[in-house]
Amino acid sequence: MVHRHGLPPGLIGMAASMAGYILKNKARPRPEWQRDAAPRLAANELFPILGEKGAPTGAVADGATSTTGALARNPMLKKRFPLVLMLEPLHACNLTCTGCGRIREYESTITERLPLEECLAAVEECGAPIVSICGGEPMMYPQIGELVKGILERKRHIYLCTNGMFLVKRLHEFHPDRRFFFNVHLDGLEKTHDICVEREGVFREAIEGVKAAKAAGFLVCTNTTVYKETDMKEIEALFEYLEQFDVDGHMLSPAYGYTAVENREIFLSREDIREKFKGIDRIGRRFKLNNTPAYQEFLQGARELPCTAWGNPTYNVKGWKGPCYLITDGHYKTFEELMTQTPWENYGHGGPDPRCQDCMVHCGYEPSAALGINSKLGDGFRMLSWALSSGGGRLRVGLPPGSRLPAVGARPVGVVPLQRGRDPELAGSGAGGRGPARRLHQHGGMHWCNR
Repeated sequence: MVHRHGLPPGLIGMAASMAGYILKNKARPRPEWQRDAAPRLAANELFPILGEKGAPTGAVADGATSTTGALARNPMLKKRFPLVLMLEPLHACNLTCTGCGRIREYESTITERLPLEECLAAVEECGAPIVSICGGEPMMYPQIGELVKGILERKRHIYLCTNGMFLVKRLHEFHPDRRFFFNVHLDGLEKTHDICVEREGVFREAIEGVKAAKAAGFLVCTNTTVYKETDMKEIEALFEYLEQFDVDGHMLSPAYGYTAVENREIFLSREDIREKFKGIDRIGRRFKLNNTPAYQEFLQGARELPCTAWGNPTYNVKGWKGPCYLITDGHYKTFEELMTQTPWENYGHGGPDPRCQDCMVHCGYEPSAALGINSKLGDGFRMLSWALSSGGGRLRVGLPPGSRLPAVGARPVGVVPLQRGRDPELAGSGAGGRGPARRLHQHGGMHWCNR
């Protein structure tokens, strides 16, 4: 697939920085991260792995390589190093989306937050060139401006993942930088998105935030989670609507079926995902997609990739979350313990853990694409075209009936203050918060950030 839109300078710089970092670590990965030690988790941290190790389950596309066999023996799987740090300074959120696993899994600590110094120490300890600030809603973090400034001073690239509702109010705390993106989560046009987040008016406030950030000179991209009932034509219409604001790219990812979410009907099987994403080539030719070409092929079923969850480690109020952003079997005090004490061979499609069998989320598979695992002839050219090419032809995609938006001018909600440690004012946020009745369209996935 040849991308018809050149990426913004910030993404080109990010790609160049990442390429140099990968080459360096492929040649000489940190030896202390390559050891395989026996897991030493506290009993109350364990989540039992279900099933017996044996033959892999699930279909593999024609021409693709199984995640066992040759693909599982790829030498890059023995060279562990992080690519993107998923930093969660807090799990509190101003929304209570039914499909979100975070607000349920971390309900007991949802009023806690990481000190600024601890956030920056995690950035240093991990050393990943990209930091995705997520949560929760990171724009509720009192020191979010200082956190972004501190990460940029350490020469890292940043995606700040947000629902967009606080952008107008807190934009003055940030300064535009070619290494800093606001990543606004939008799961469809106005009606669909507001159903997904279970509150009317959220889409309009997010659009006001996008407009304000772009007018102030910031880089802004969007992040969309795809569910079983997602209409991909509507996603194309969403991207077309966003063109008027000159957004700097779009991220797409299938939702992950969190065990904490009761409504299982909203999630997709691997076969469902491949059917949903079979037209991603067309979307990529029309719009600026920030997903790598190899990952796009993986979503289509045109190639197989192994899970390299260590490429996207997560740090939050409980420590280094293992094994991945989506599954929690324990929390480790140090990054080295996460890398060496996690039984990585137990995870990923085709392995013994049933929680992994339908997962195709980017946090596990984009690192494999970036590392060139199961690469094909011509991948280098496709990556270069993806990053640099620009083009003219425009295929109009009509908005669905009734989706034309009136002037947006919703006033953003205020920032909920957070005190040191726990804050009783946030006791109503998260899984216990009130919201409309559960619906089939839900919210709760991610790209470099999963909401």
